Amino acid sequence: MQITVVDESTVKKVLNCEIPKEVVTKELNDAYRELKKNADIKGFRKGKIPRKVLENKFSKEVHGDVIPKLIQQAFSKAVDEYDLKIIASPKVDPPELDPESAYRFDMTVEVKPEIEDIEYKGMELNKTLYEVSESEIEAQIHMIRKTMASKQAVTEERAVKEEDFVLIDYQGFLGDEPFAATPQIENFVMAIGTDTMPEEFSNKMLGVIPEQDLEIEVVYSDQDPDKELAGKTIKYKVKVKEIHEEVMPDDDHLIKELGKYEDLDMVKDDIRANLSKGYEQRVQHELSEQIFLQLLEKYEFEVPESLVEAELNSIIAEAEQAYTQNNMTFEDAGLSKESLRKDYKDVAEKQARRHLLLDKLINQENLEMTDKELDASFEEMAKGMNASVDAIKNYFNTDKNQLENYKHTQLEKKAVDLIVEKGKITEKSSETENKTDEKKEVKKKKAVKKTAAKKTTEKKPAVKKKTAVKKTAAKKIAAKKIKKETDK
Repeated sequence: MQITVVDESTVKKVLNCEIPKEVVTKELNDAYRELKKNADIKGFRKGKIPRKVLENKFSKEVHGDVIPKLIQQAFSKAVDEYDLKIIASPKVDPPELDPESAYRFDMTVEVKPEIEDIEYKGMELNKTLYEVSESEIEAQIHMIRKTMASKQAVTEERAVKEEDFVLIDYQGFLGDEPFAATPQIENFVMAIGTDTMPEEFSNKMLGVIPEQDLEIEVVYSDQDPDKELAGKTIKYKVKVKEIHEEVMPDDDHLIKELGKYEDLDMVKDDIRANLSKGYEQRVQHELSEQIFLQLLEKYEFEVPESLVEAELNSIIAEAEQAYTQNNMTFEDAGLSKESLRKDYKDVAEKQARRHLLLDKLINQENLEMTDKELDASFEEMAKGMNASVDAIKNYFNTDKNQLENYKHTQLEKKAVDLIVEKGKITEKSSETENKTDEKKEVKKKKAVKKTAAKKTTEKKPAVKKKTAVKKTAAKKIAAKKIKKETDK
């Protein structure tokens, strides 16, 4: 058997394969021998059918069985002989088999890129120390109260205001005719200021006293996800029937509904623990991002297209699942798999590079997952999923591929932890981080306004005053950003 390797790139090889006629003949003889034992042809006794008869009737099927065996033999020999680190199934367009000739074909394979040893010790990393504030805990409690809040009709006569709910009947008209896409709806409860209905509804209802009839015109853009409404102007006839207010539960009711707490302090302790865990995960994410930014900048290598495709398929599958859970499709959002593949190609390539770098470090440092570490990770997973450890183990025991993938993911985390452990860590408080961001923002705004300030000297004090205002705003924005990230 002759195999030559042609390099199309550092990660893509073409294997020119030639299997001798003697090997082809042997495989065909074996195949026909097995076929002869079981073939059933009228006029012949089983096991006594002549080879020529079998060839005339079954040659296509026999060749179809033999060709994959020949390809597999060549593939195995190439992997062993050239020490190929294959990362995807080979691509072959197999030619017809001629029993009287050697079998020649080309096979395209992708291999892992050769990456030099990773110098990871002493990597400079910044670690932000986040602390859970009382305001964050109160905000979380407020959110819990809102989920438990009830709506009560307002008995006094007053106008609709922000954060109210209104009970309405409505119907949409196209021109003067009722429009099928906007039928008559009765007793619909709408929250003022939310996007459950077009914003024109909220704008028009503010200040209205029930009961009152309104006409609300909504102009839908040509790009509206609802194709029946896109590009149309709909006139809604609306009856505002009642105002409802949101009534929050008091502390006693809150604790009773939550069920597992004795007092509000216990609720706060639980919230504090969850927020702290969220911050720990955020710190890990920030450190990982710093690590990969440095590694990706330092180590250049080609990435096999099959790995990028696998990452893209994963991204699209997750996006599709997210839309499905919200009873939507890509088409509803004006998206397509093709557009997502184009938009996320760079993201997928970076993800593939990350996995290859981590895989290199795992092998370089001979990192392994001990049974004790695996059991600990199962316990953590079980806790997060509110399941038993046995249930987690049983799941992985029924699918060994999933178990191996999970182990490798844990090894990747171990590799990142190793880099952090051996790195030069500079710790700073989240307040310092926020102030640094504020200074950068203020400096940028000053630079933008500097040219305008030069034109008239009397405007300089105003610039300073605005800068002070911007500092305060920046603090609020930074605080909101921390909260948003932590909630994730």
